[in-house]
Amino acid sequence: MSQITTHVLDTARGRPAAGVPLTLAQRVDGGWQELAAGITDDDGRVAALLGDEVLPAGTYRLRFDTARYFAAHDGAGFYPRVDVVFALAAGGDHYHIPLLLAPYGYSTYRGS
Repeated sequence: MSQITTHVLDTARGRPAAGVPLTLAQRVDGGWQELAAGITDDDGRVAALLGDEVLPAGTYRLRFDTARYFAAHDGAGFYPRVDVVFALAAGGDHYHIPLLLAPYGYSTYRGS
């Protein structure tokens, strides 16, 4: 299982958000270095974002391209992208970062 997983749910439509492009990046020397990219599947998940790679402790970002998702579903969203920035501790623990998405709001948390 990938060390970092995500699940995007469209709370306005009451279903998984399929087709959301996303990237994972690491904070390096004041900038962001992209590590992986994917698109959510029919269940709103990206199956193998990192494979078996274990990331070092640091600051990371999941960027969700919500504008493309809403455009594909004949809707407009207030937030064209959602950036979730989080800190990984050393040790290789699993981090699940769900995104609950609606046209005019979103929320996230550390899942299990």
